[in-house]
This record gives sequence, C-alpha cells and structure tokens, in this order.
Amino acid sequence: MKFSEAWLRSLVDPACSSEELAHQLTMAGLEVEVLEPVAPNFDKVVVAQIVQAEKHPDADRLQVCRVRVGEAEPLTIVCGAANARVGLKTACARVGASLPNALEIRQAKVRGVESFGMLCSAKELGLNDAADGILELPEDAPVGADLRVYLDLDDRLFTLKLTPNRGDCLSIQGLAREVAAIRQVNCKPLDCGPVAESSAARVDIRIEDEAACRRYCGRVIEGIDPAARTPGWMLQRLERSGLRGIHPVVDITNYVMLELGQPMHAFDLERLSAPITVRRAEEGERLELLNGETRAVLPGTLLIADARGPLALAGIMGGQSSAVSAQSRTILLEAAHFTPEALAGRARAHGLATDSAHRFERGVDPSLPGAAMERASRLVMEICGGRCGPLIDVDRRQETPRTISFRPQRARRLLGVDLDLADMRACMLRLGLNVHEGEAEWRVEVPGYRFDLGIEVDLIEEVARLVGYDQLPAGKPRAPSSMLPAPEMLRSRDALSDAMISRGYSEIITYSFISVDQAAMVAPGQPHLVLANPIASPLAVMRPSLMPGLLQALRHNLNHGQERLRLFELGRCFEGSGAEQQPVRLAGLAYGNAWPEQWGQATRPVDLFDVKADIEALCMPAALDSRAAQHPLLHPGQCARLSLEGRPLGWLGSLHPRWMQALDLNRAPVLFELDWDRLVGRRLPRHAGVPRLPLVRRDIAVLVDEGLPAGEIVADIRADPPPLVTDFKLFDVYRGEGLKIGKKSLAFMVLLQHTEKTLTDPEIDATVSELVSRLQQRYSAVLRG
Repeated sequence: MKFSEAWLRSLVDPACSSEELAHQLTMAGLEVEVLEPVAPNFDKVVVAQIVQAEKHPDADRLQVCRVRVGEAEPLTIVCGAANARVGLKTACARVGASLPNALEIRQAKVRGVESFGMLCSAKELGLNDAADGILELPEDAPVGADLRVYLDLDDRLFTLKLTPNRGDCLSIQGLAREVAAIRQVNCKPLDCGPVAESSAARVDIRIEDEAACRRYCGRVIEGIDPAARTPGWMLQRLERSGLRGIHPVVDITNYVMLELGQPMHAFDLERLSAPITVRRAEEGERLELLNGETRAVLPGTLLIADARGPLALAGIMGGQSSAVSAQSRTILLEAAHFTPEALAGRARAHGLATDSAHRFERGVDPSLPGAAMERASRLVMEICGGRCGPLIDVDRRQETPRTISFRPQRARRLLGVDLDLADMRACMLRLGLNVHEGEAEWRVEVPGYRFDLGIEVDLIEEVARLVGYDQLPAGKPRAPSSMLPAPEMLRSRDALSDAMISRGYSEIITYSFISVDQAAMVAPGQPHLVLANPIASPLAVMRPSLMPGLLQALRHNLNHGQERLRLFELGRCFEGSGAEQQPVRLAGLAYGNAWPEQWGQATRPVDLFDVKADIEALCMPAALDSRAAQHPLLHPGQCARLSLEGRPLGWLGSLHPRWMQALDLNRAPVLFELDWDRLVGRRLPRHAGVPRLPLVRRDIAVLVDEGLPAGEIVADIRADPPPLVTDFKLFDVYRGEGLKIGKKSLAFMVLLQHTEKTLTDPEIDATVSELVSRLQQRYSAVLRG
C-alpha cells in the first residue's frame, strides 16, 4: 500500500522524523518497503501567471510572455510550450533556481530577446515522466507562492509491504490507529456522523445470499452538479496513492476506500431498474466492466444486479452500463460487507486485480459500510451538491463480540520478561481492545476490524509488538531436552540418496503442482486434488505421482542437448480429491545408453533389467519380486508390479508408446516409483553365524507354458521353501529348437544346507523330489531330461 505521509499526519502527527516513523512501523510488523520523496529537490520555483503572450519576432515556435510572479513588475520569459496562453497559471523557475538534473536557471538571450527565467513542465520539475507543455495550475493558485509549499512537494511517500492478515491497515485510518498505538499519541477521528436528509428518494435493496453479503448500505443523492470538479487536495492524495482522477463521485468513493478501508461504488440511478439484488451469477450471464472488457461471468460469482441483469461483480468491479458519467444527475451510493470466503480467488478467476477485491479478500470491518456511507455522502454534498436521501441499511449480521482469554502469567513466560499488569493492559487499550480483568485470566473483546486476532498467543504477540521486539531480553531457550523415540530404519534418506547417486542417478526436485492432463496420465478417471487458486493453469492439480515431473525434467534436458539421463526424486504425492492419502515415494527415470560412451563396451540402450538391478541394490538384502501388470503410463508389455517381502512396493516399466509420441521421444525411458515407507520399513537383517557345513547345489530344468512368469515360481518357492532349501534362483531361460510351440525351459539353482550335519544323498534327493513334485502340481511343469 502506498500513501502520503502528509495525509497520515493529518490524522496522527507523532513527534518523529519520517525515517524514525518508517523504522517503528517496520519493527511493529508493518514493513516499510520504500520511503521516497514526492518530488526531487528544486528551489526558487514559484506560482506564476501569464498576462501577455506574443509571437517571438525571430522564431515561429516561440512566444515572448509577460509573467506575474508576485512582484511589482512582470518578468519577460521566452517560452516554446504550445499551451502557453494569457491567463494560465503555471510554474516559473526564477533566475538562480536549481532544477533536477543539475539544471541552473540564468538570465539569457533567446533569439535576441532577454529571458528572465523559465516556465516549467511537470517533467522538468521531476513531477511526471511525460510533458505535454508547461505545468497548468488551478485558477485559485496564489501568484508568487513557493511551488513546493503550494503543492506540498516536501511530502514523502510510504510503500508498505503488508502481510495478508493485516487487512485493517489497508487504509489511512487503520494506519493512524497503529501509529497512535505505537507512539502513544492521540488519533484525530474522522467525521462520519449522520448527514442531514433533504430528500425522500429511496431504492429497494435485497440480499439473496446472506452468507456472502451480511450488510448492504445504499443512499440516493439527487440533483448533483454535473459541472463539479474534484478538488485539488483530493486529487493530490489520490494520485500519491496510485489512483488517477476520473469523476468527482468516483473519486470520492476511491478516496473513502483509501481513508477508511471500505470499498464503495456509485451507480447512475437513472440507468438502473429496481430492485437492486445481491445474488449469485447464473449460467451464461455476461457483463461489460468499467475497464471496457466484456466478460462471461463464472457461475456462482457474487453479483450486484437489477431487474435487467448484472450491474457489477460484487466487491471486484462495476459495470459500464450503470457507471456514473458527466451526464449523471441522480446517483446511488453503495457500501457493502462481503465475506472473504465469498470473494477469495474470484477476481483472479476473472483475470482481474482490483483494490476493492484486495481488501475484501483480506477482510473488511462489518461495521464500516454505515460510516463510509455517511463520510462519502458528506463529501458528495460538499463537492457536487444535491439532495441527500435516507440511509438504506440492509443488515443481516448476527455476530456477537469476539472475546479471547488472556493469561498474563503465560504472556510473561512466553515472552521471557516480567511485564507489569498495567503495562499489558495499557498495550491492549491502545490497540482498541476492551479488557475485562480477572484474577488469573482476562477476557479481551476484539474489535471487528482485527480479523487477525483469534487466540491467546495473538494477544501476546500484540503486547510484544507494542513493548518492542528489540526491548525483549535475548536469552537462551530453556526446556527439557531428550531424544525422541524413532523406529530403527534400514536406510535413512541420505543413505538412500547416496546409493542412488553412486549408481549414476542425479537427484531433482520438481513442483508438487502439475496439469490436469499430466494427472490423467498416471491416474485416468480418478479424483484429484484440484487447487482452488492455482498459480497457472498448467499447475492446477496436486501430483498423484512423481513420474510426470520426471518426464517433464527429461523433456527439458533433452531440449538442452542432454542425451543420457539418470534422474530420481523423493517426494510426497497426493491421492484423492481431498488428499486423503499423502504417501512419500521414490521415483526414478533412466534414458539413453546403458553406459557412458567408451571404447571397451558396445553401445546399447538402457532396458528394464538395468533399472531393475538398481532397485534390487536398494532392496538388499531382501529379494525383490516382480510380476507382469498394467499401468496407464507404462508399456503394456514392459511393465511390472514390484513387491518386497510379500507387500506391494511400486511400479517398474518403459514409457507407453502413446506418451512417447505425445512427448516427442525417439526412445522409451524406463521409469520406476516405489513406496518409501515399504522400502525403509522392512525387517532389519539378523546376524547369523558363518555356516560350518558345506552347501550342496542341485540344478532343476523344467518345461512350462510360455505365458507363465518365472518370477511367480521363484516367489512361491521362496515364500514357503521345503526343509533344507536355503536359496532358489532362476539362472537360465531357453526357447527354441527342441521345444514344443508354446513351451519354454526354466533352469533353477537350488542350494541346500543343514545347520548341524552334512547332508546325505538320500536327504538331497528327497528334497529335490519334493521340489519337482510341487512344480508339477502347481504349474504343470515337466522335468526336462
């Protein structure tokens, strides 16, 4: 928020410099981002009036002007501005004046005519970047007055960087309250008393959505003067706050918004068709806004409407069809209270950003509309004249005063300083809080404009702000410390990252937000957590998987010439429309050649088994199980569901050809995604002594159906091994000559061992026979001769 220091000091004038005031505001939590002068330094520039203007005898574009500057005789000044004319009051830099950019004014001859000064433009004085001739001042500007004093150019501009919870400080009155509390001085109240009624004109106002609009005030003012002009003092304050003058009535509503913090609007009553209704938008409604754009109103948006249709986006921007203009004679002023929930994100959804929406989204005092109406009505009557009708106040508020429990002893403990009870009470009273003291607990009533105060620690923070954070003693924290219980994990995050890096992967961090299309890649048809107010449309959904982010990083690196990539990410995913589950997952991607380019090994693309080996290394010493499965993002014939110790672990596979084409890839990357909790939460290995007795190896080759996964057999035997079997592994798969069509040969290595004696041949043969029998019964396997 930008505001004029002089405007603030008209309400509260502490005895301190601008720099000191800026420092104290910042230390109180209202950060002053910029403190700058209204105008650069210049001197000996006065208000002047042109009393004579004749064409220069030797130059077509120059005029010889006689200029009054408050002395007995006018000065002769040569001027080339097209708008220089008799009667104009402007700025005159006298001989000896210093202007910005180190320009000094001297007596000089211009094409043979003596010139005793310079008539200045706003650009030459540093007041504006554009120059359309010399500066034009109001007709009542006093000739000979110092221009800096007349225009208050020694004023300074404050730009505050307010946090979203301090919407009460988005006004001069709110800032004045804060300065008065910080500096312990009095604040001058604004005149918001009732205006005398001189008309009976009314309009019917109705509220359909009382949850979104709790109060709506209106007033009809008849017979305003169309020739009225906004006074210079008001225009000056508006311009220094970043707003331009438009029309006296519009300028008044903007002025009251800046002064009190209550957004307002004015309608041309003759262009309305009563009743005025606050309602939700319906499908297909459109509205031409004040900025000239015609927008389709999103269904559910809060509207101000009449019998013919929408008049304004409530709390955001008015419509062109009912706007006040130079022909307006009868107006309807309105000031309403809209809840932050009703307006949150609505302006952004329509591609708009307005001062009104900025305030309503942060919270506006529900008691302000009445005071703002009286203040604006008085200003309209003073500036534009007219006859004022009665205040129409449709009030649906049912709030009771908010009270918060406050324990002085807890405040002392948290702040680490023994504050006096009277000092704490004084801090709260300075902030406008009403305190009801008890023995150990106070009840504190919070005014409606302090939306940020809700719990006890908020009040403690307010006490600390006013005491001064820099006044609180700095001490070491005192608290009992002990190690928190934590389950023993097989791998820490750092150890897992080191393991991935050692296998050639690079860790990345991607956005948790992805597009709707990316979410559909990994979970088509499933509900997703959609953001109510996304940064941009490609970042509208919380990711249900890490794989879309990896693919986006792959595409980015390929565009920058990287042809071989190994990437991994460890992050949280969000499943369900309400993010009912938020698992942490480890995902990786491999693309390009299996090995860096070298002379000692032939080049080949990375495949599924290369990446599976990397995953198996992470899972050691437990054995990884993989089964053929289907995943919407992965190739239907190159996709596996991974399991660890009988529990699902994640997915492994090559990218689906459909998505390869969509991403314009000439080869398929291999992706995996693992459940972090399953990966690290498995059983720890237990120590076992070195076997003293020899291992016995036997090999079994069987014929099975082509469609039977070898991993299913291995997992089955490992889950329930016969006695004496310590390991069971596949070491060969054969297809081809000598086998029937539809059959394949699987060769398994069987390791046998007894912990107490050497195995005999009958024991070994019995165990092997049991294995073969199990394979025959469960998988119709035939022992190969």
